[in-house]
Amino acid sequence: MTRRLLLSSPLLAAAVLMLPRRGRAEMDLTRATGFIQAAGNELVAAINDPRLGLPARRDKVAAVLRRTIDIEGTGRFILGRYVRQATQAEFAEYIRLFDDIIVRNLSARFGEYHGVRFSLGRSQQRTEEDALVNTIVERPNTAPFALDWRVSEIGGQPKVVDVIAEGTSLRLTTRSEYAAVIQRNGGKVAPLLEAMRNQIAQLAARETRG
Repeated sequence: MTRRLLLSSPLLAAAVLMLPRRGRAEMDLTRATGFIQAAGNELVAAINDPRLGLPARRDKVAAVLRRTIDIEGTGRFILGRYVRQATQAEFAEYIRLFDDIIVRNLSARFGEYHGVRFSLGRSQQRTEEDALVNTIVERPNTAPFALDWRVSEIGGQPKVVDVIAEGTSLRLTTRSEYAAVIQRNGGKVAPLLEAMRNQIAQLAARETRG
């Protein structure tokens, strides 16, 4: 279960429910595409920078992802009705853990070694409030794969609110998995936090091996 929390296929998914309308506004397709193009270029530049060691590359990739993704809004959506079950301290810890998980998983999806390439595919306006931007990621000795980024206007800025990998919405898959953990534990959020900590430990161990 811990391996599947957040990203069932080792990462960062199509028709998805919209996030709560916190700061939502009309999302222009051209603006969304340009936003993802710029973020993708930053990620690839950081990964392929020969001057940087692996820890520095990871830090730069994490910084780009945190600027790109609406982590708190997406995390709140995933927790769903169980937001009301969490204490203030539990919710703060949940967002911190969720941030760590999503950044580690997406970093792994892009890869951490030189030779990564990124290109745009087809993009489409899903609704007035969000657009879906398709990208193709190529890594050495690995078949190219597609990631679709759902972009909305949050607080006056474009932000990613979902990532679609292999046809699977990561926020919907994760919402279902997190809810199952909480339900198995009498509606309590604390066991979910423990499962998330265990997942982070596994991800960290995998990075050390890699």
